[in-house]
Amino acid sequence: MAQNEFSEPHRVVYYEADDTGHLTLAMLIDLFVLVSEDQNTALHLTPDDIHRLGVGWVVTQYHLQINRLPRINERVTLKTRATAFNKYFAYREYWLLDDTGQQLAYGEGIWVTMSYATRKIATIPAEIMQPYGTAPVKRLPRLPRPERLDLAATSVAQPYTVRYFDIDENGHVNNAHYFDWMLDALPADWLRQHQAVDVRIRFENEVKYGHQVTSEVVHSTATTTQHTVKVGATTAVLATIEWQNR
Repeated sequence: MAQNEFSEPHRVVYYEADDTGHLTLAMLIDLFVLVSEDQNTALHLTPDDIHRLGVGWVVTQYHLQINRLPRINERVTLKTRATAFNKYFAYREYWLLDDTGQQLAYGEGIWVTMSYATRKIATIPAEIMQPYGTAPVKRLPRLPRPERLDLAATSVAQPYTVRYFDIDENGHVNNAHYFDWMLDALPADWLRQHQAVDVRIRFENEVKYGHQVTSEVVHSTATTTQHTVKVGATTAVLATIEWQNR
């Protein structure tokens, strides 16, 4: 395996699943982040090493393509690759494979380093990328963007207060929690009968402890939902999700 690739086994456990027994979208994101963090550990690149440089990794965009979400007790393989980077952005790929090596889900993400001092995007320190052995590039792949919410369509909105346990070590909401907020605005029976197959999500502004957020959803077609999470009038997250019957 190349130095910039890493994989590890995983067993889906009950707290990673919904009431249908399938892995949730939020947990899929958590597992993708887990395998990338474990790759960093294997390369002796610890969170403390990164924090000493005054920055932290922040995701700006994901694109997920899902064939099937695994069930409780299913054994899977998590795989990731630090594929490309330039001065400000890093492109990372993820795979979820079943026990025969068949692809269950594929993800790609665009990451930046955020300065703790300014809370703004910072140049990616060379020390962070050196262990991967990935050469810098001029252009990164472009991920498909989510659609803006159709303001003329009928929407459903749910309010939430950001809790202490929603916050990660970068001081803002763990990005997996946005998936729970977005999907919670959909009816439970509808979620039980449908599986997400394509997810485009863009993170536009930070959400922090104590913020009041609103999750809004619109059915733009019978199998497409558009989502936004806002703090007041400020858009924090936009997403478009394509669904199919289970």
